Amino acid sequence: MPPHQETPARLAEPVRAAKKSIVVPYEPDSPPAQLAGLLDREVSERWRAVDRSAHAPHLVAVPGADGEGWTAAALVTARPGTAYLKIVDAVGDVRAAVEAVVAHADRRELAQVKWEGWTARPEDVAATGFTALAPSLTQPEGAAGPAAGYVRWLGDGVTSAPAYYGQTTHFTCGAVTALVAQAHAGVLEWEALDRQTELTLWRDATNFLACEPVGLGVALRRAWPSSPVTVHLDTDRPVLLGHLPENDQEWRALLQRASRTEAERTGVPIDPNRLSLTAIRDAVGRREHVLLLLSLAGMQGFDVPHWVLCHGTVPGAVVIEDPWANATTGDTWVDAHLLPVPDASLDTMSVISPEGFRGAVTIGRPQARDAAPSL
Repeated sequence: MPPHQETPARLAEPVRAAKKSIVVPYEPDSPPAQLAGLLDREVSERWRAVDRSAHAPHLVAVPGADGEGWTAAALVTARPGTAYLKIVDAVGDVRAAVEAVVAHADRRELAQVKWEGWTARPEDVAATGFTALAPSLTQPEGAAGPAAGYVRWLGDGVTSAPAYYGQTTHFTCGAVTALVAQAHAGVLEWEALDRQTELTLWRDATNFLACEPVGLGVALRRAWPSSPVTVHLDTDRPVLLGHLPENDQEWRALLQRASRTEAERTGVPIDPNRLSLTAIRDAVGRREHVLLLLSLAGMQGFDVPHWVLCHGTVPGAVVIEDPWANATTGDTWVDAHLLPVPDASLDTMSVISPEGFRGAVTIGRPQARDAAPSL
């Protein structure tokens, strides 16, 4: 299994220009009549299986010579507040449909187009300039995505990316982002990522059930003493407790104070200033990794704190790994992997309400190789 996948920064050769296309909303209960001759039963059932309305589903279609029928179409979605489009399936003249989607994304000045591999053929993938994503190591809990996925960057792209590992519980996002960061840095073998490792690191970092920034930073230092770790938290009060009853807040706050004491004892610095998007970009440019706490309200519609990994940048956007996908909206690991989020969107998402703080953990390049992670 490769430790990472390589994606070209730019296409070596452009594909042929897309034909004139049209873009219309996709309504599963009243699909356009022009689709009738293009869809088979399997694709039709997949398109209708979940409510994709939160991800702005639309059809990009190529009209026929008569101007009425369609020769090709693709169902396209994307998480809100992001800089990509995803092709669920392309039907009819597949290459024409895909090229039309790429042109559509380019007009919107997006960073990339992804393509779920349900029906994509290797020869069509290659001809339209897409690159295979490394296979997902695990699927996010409850989100069964395609076995394969593909990406095409529309400008500069990342040249080294982590493999995708989906969290296997609904509460281990912090541990997973830390493990993926360390595997991407070469500190941990990809083969070591499994549920036991995930839960073991979570158990060391958790504030029951969430991982708060200081506890996560301390757990990282214990596991990998040679990896420089800095916690960024612009509040000195306990965090992520507002949804709990008062008696439950009290003992969790006590644990957070204990984590601060342990951070001081073990030399984990806590930066009280808000980590800026410029600082995140600078850290990634130094080949460091940033574990960033954000709210899922913008991308998924519910205000739940969630850890993601910032590992790359492209013009106007930070590239993240999100260890979770929302199966109820048709979201899969293809959405969550190599996900470009515009700077302004990420800036908004990563201010956690109601306290209005930003929490992050930066992991520097290892100063020496640890004998073995203490997980």
